[in-house]
Formats: sequence, structure tokens, C-alpha cells
Amino acid sequence: MNETMVCAVGRVATQPVYREMASGPSARFRLAATARYWDREKNTWTDGHTNFFTVWANRQLATNTAASLTVGEPVIVQGRLKVRTDVREGQSWTSADIDAVAIGHDLAWGTSAFRRAGKPETASAPTQPEPNWETPPGGSSDRNPDPMDAATQRPPEAAVLT
Repeated sequence: MNETMVCAVGRVATQPVYREMASGPSARFRLAATARYWDREKNTWTDGHTNFFTVWANRQLATNTAASLTVGEPVIVQGRLKVRTDVREGQSWTSADIDAVAIGHDLAWGTSAFRRAGKPETASAPTQPEPNWETPPGGSSDRNPDPMDAATQRPPEAAVLT
């Protein structure tokens, strides 16, 4: 499938909104990405145009996003770009959304401490006991005996010298 994958670098503009949906957790937040350029006349960095994206995260990414991000933090978002147009009250609206595949802090602006998320508790099948692969001493195993193994398993016979 031909999808437009993008990588957007910017700052979290709104607090992530977390929702439990029938299809699993979902989170969204607005990302502000501002172009900056060096103004030679003023001899300083100048802000250019700011683009705003609505970033959507699903499943475990949504849970981790809601727990990790706050307004103003620098982030990098990779995902599928979705440009939508809509007519509301007679006006045409265009929005750019990113269905996130990965979200992380931009380490060019500071440090971050990674913590592995705990596994969610799910109803699973009852655990089965670990099989006993050891052969009991002096006994036989549950499998069919191999005649070649039997020859090598016998104690050595005493040698008789005449």
C-alpha cells in the first residue's frame, strides 16, 4: 500500500487525551512544528510558519504517550500522514493528522529516562506445568527406547583374561 510516511519534529501543543475504546486504547495530542531560519540581516534565528498536526496513537503506544508526554516537550513523531477536508457551517476545513507509528522525546533538547512499560494484565489460558525432560535414575523415559541407546546405557561388563 502506498502511504505517505512522515517524520515531524516539534513540541507537544496540547495535553494528550487518552480514551479506552472498544478497539483498544487511543490517545491524541496536537503537535506544533515551527520552521526556523537564520536571518542574516538581524543576525539571529527567526521563527517561520508553524504547522499543527493532530497526532493519533493506538494500543500500547497510546498508553505510553499519555503517561510520558506533557505540553511544551520536544518530540519526534513518525507515522502515516492523513490530510482531511471537511465542510463545517459552510466553510471548508483542512486538517493534517498523523497516525503515529513511533513517538519519542527529541534528545537534542534534553535527556530522557526510558522505563519499560509493564505488560497489561490479560485473561490467559491456565498455565501448564513444565514438562519433565529428565530421565529418572535407573528408570526408563516415557518415549520409545532406542536400541542403540540401550547398548550405550548398560554398565560395562568385566573383562575376563585367560
